[in-house]
Amino acid sequence: MPEVGTPAPDFTLTDQHGRRVALSDFRGSAVLLVFVPFAFSDTCTNELIELRDAPDLTKDRALEVIVVSCDSIYTLKAWADTHGYGGQLLSDFWPHGEASIAYGVFSEQKGLATRGTFLIDAQGDLAWSVVNPTGQAREIDDYREAIAELD
Repeated sequence: MPEVGTPAPDFTLTDQHGRRVALSDFRGSAVLLVFVPFAFSDTCTNELIELRDAPDLTKDRALEVIVVSCDSIYTLKAWADTHGYGGQLLSDFWPHGEASIAYGVFSEQKGLATRGTFLIDAQGDLAWSVVNPTGQAREIDDYREAIAELD
């Protein structure tokens, strides 16, 4: 797992619309990188809805919220459409878990990303992180506090 203060591992994944997206594309903006185990699971869906309903995370600041799952792009598109999520959903499906592995949140045993969240500053360095067990939701207020520290 990358340590706070070190460069965030770069990756290129495909979003829910079939576009290739690299983390480095967002250099100059902060990035809240949210790994989730499975689309459509209760906890992941609740977290997605919380992100959707929290425009204050990105309002008046250069911050991108990127959600990453090992699900296929088709699953992620259906998940976004079902819940009206307009943000970036990236598929870490193939090579399976490559970005999740780079961030130390891939479970080899279960074939999924655990609940890791990483705040990356505009220079591409890791500023904050939290990893929760698979079934335990993260607190969105923790994101707000960490983001406020960047300002």
